Amino acid sequence: MANVDSIAVAPAEPDPTPRPGQASRPADARTGLSRVRAVVAVAPAMLTDGAVIAFALFTVLYHLAFLGDLRPSVTFRIWLLACVVLAVVAVLRARRRAPVDSTPADSASAAPEEPVSARPAADRRLLIGVLVAAVAALSAGLANTSVNVSWWIPAVSGLLAAVGGLLLVRQAWLSGPTPTPAAPAPTPAQSAYALVVSVLVGISSFFMARNTPDDVYYVGKSVWIAERDLIPLNDFLFSENVLPSMGSQPPIPSIEVFDGAFANVIGIHASSALWYVLLPIMAVLAALALWRLTHRWAPRRPVLAFTVAIAYLYLVAGGDAALGTFHLPRLHEGKGMFVSAVIPLMWLYLTEWFDNRSRRSLLLIVALSITAIGLTNTAAIILPMLVGAAGFAMLLVGRWKAAVVAAVAALAYPIGSLVVSRLVLGGMSATGADDAFFDAAYTYRRTLLFGVVGVISGLALWCGALLARRRTPALLAAGAALALSVLFVPGVLELLSALSGISVVLWRVPWLLALPTLIGLLCTVRVPAPTRALRRAASGGIAVLLVASFALFATPMWSPKSWVEVHDRPTWKLPQQRQAIAFWIKDLDRPQGLLLAPKTIMRTTPIVTSKVRVVLPRDFYLVEYDLSSQFAKDRLLLAGFADGAASPTPAELTPALDRLDVGTICVYNGNRYARDTAPQLGYQEFAKRKAPGAMTCFRRVG
Repeated sequence: MANVDSIAVAPAEPDPTPRPGQASRPADARTGLSRVRAVVAVAPAMLTDGAVIAFALFTVLYHLAFLGDLRPSVTFRIWLLACVVLAVVAVLRARRRAPVDSTPADSASAAPEEPVSARPAADRRLLIGVLVAAVAALSAGLANTSVNVSWWIPAVSGLLAAVGGLLLVRQAWLSGPTPTPAAPAPTPAQSAYALVVSVLVGISSFFMARNTPDDVYYVGKSVWIAERDLIPLNDFLFSENVLPSMGSQPPIPSIEVFDGAFANVIGIHASSALWYVLLPIMAVLAALALWRLTHRWAPRRPVLAFTVAIAYLYLVAGGDAALGTFHLPRLHEGKGMFVSAVIPLMWLYLTEWFDNRSRRSLLLIVALSITAIGLTNTAAIILPMLVGAAGFAMLLVGRWKAAVVAAVAALAYPIGSLVVSRLVLGGMSATGADDAFFDAAYTYRRTLLFGVVGVISGLALWCGALLARRRTPALLAAGAALALSVLFVPGVLELLSALSGISVVLWRVPWLLALPTLIGLLCTVRVPAPTRALRRAASGGIAVLLVASFALFATPMWSPKSWVEVHDRPTWKLPQQRQAIAFWIKDLDRPQGLLLAPKTIMRTTPIVTSKVRVVLPRDFYLVEYDLSSQFAKDRLLLAGFADGAASPTPAELTPALDRLDVGTICVYNGNRYARDTAPQLGYQEFAKRKAPGAMTCFRRVG
């Protein structure tokens, strides 16, 4: 007898004549919901791709503006109009092409692809590769700690692991299906999660402040541009666009000009524009860039991998070179956005290009390369390494034409703009900065860290190719691991330093690796288990262990050890007392001439206003102007006097004050020698500030 539960009862026939005004409501509701789901699913891609194209357009317009000598505000208005036109064209094309109820494929329902590690034919070689990678990771993480490990051990074992991983991935590629299976698109739920997390990241940027010495240049330049509506091609810190500019800072990046022009057009302070408007937007875009690469490269559980990657950035900061330090705390600097957003997007666009070789993918690679050089000159050094690693991996599987085209698309504009600027402005130098060189062991220790976190970083580096989605993601991860492993061999960085003469940026070579994504992939490893539920639980357990390790053995972003102050309200990324003092001095009735104050105040003042010129914006920059010159000696002498670190005689101080035309001297009340000496130098007290930050100011008489 048939089971009655299996018998379907036919529903009653609906009335074919609907009531007036109600016929289309259910269909309209479904159509509206489909539209919302479709928009949410593609929102991360639309936002990041749109931002890349928009900023690339501004960078090109900024460079072209040199030919017409346009003011930044004019360039910004032209850019704004062009963006509106492009947005309208894009919307019209999307409405013509996309079906109304189109929804991305549900990646949760698609069978997850297996990484190389799941291929039985390679079990023995895979086991050997994992063991060698584990040796490399353990020895690299323990090197130069209490455990005395020669760096040759992680260098050699890491190189062997990288070569072995690349060969395994190549074999899997050559024996795999052709064409490459399409990667599942993000579901609306996945994209919604990424959007929510990204917005929360953006909100958190309001409350964490890390003051860095570089801000006096980067933020100070934006302030100078906003207040004058000019682009300083010469020095703007020590002079009024008169002295030669620093040779290590050619005016190629456009990010400071964008901030200054935006502030000028909108009519707000450039520092407020940067930290209250642009920084949260950049934080959202950086998080979405990380999500997109993680989703594309993860063989399964991309949401879990993305969560671990975000946790890594927040929990692993501390040092001045950790990737977490270059995320929110320094994202407003071009190089912070470069490593946090451009690097993952470049790997993503290269993955898409090698998979489908579409004109859209190539266009995005070109736009991203322009965006990269618009953010930082470092792009001209890191991008060739990144693209070279990807291209070499593709050459091994016969994709040489695609590799060459990608290399030209990714490098033509950054390298070309650098060459042109050098031909026009003169030879580039990094005087003084070349003194800072870090060998392979110290570079690993500074960027990938040491101890437990260093071991985890090593596992992500040397096992990432075995965990990533098959074919293109795995091959590119293997190429990146090989490139970085070669650079970690003792003597290679020294050779690059000798050949290039730019030692200052060589510690940044690990930036070519999409490390947060590879860290996240560690929790996607397929753990042998009898049921799918147990496998999911195992992945969740690995994720918990990773996050717990970061929390226990690393320094979080919000720790004072990361030089970060956490506030209960949105703030500028400055110590609040220094900021208040700089504004107080700005509003004083000062005479003409430079301001002499404690170094920290002089470093803060250009971020507050370019109208108050200081004796020494930052002593590090003096190396660009010859430390043995009178120009540098006078500034160092007077700064030591204002700091209370030295007690030069009036006979020593007077010539320096006259040569630099110092009109105002402000010192802390605790600096009794300076307070007593200032009247002897021809300066008269005219302002006092109460505690905290009690200070006395003197102005030149006559």
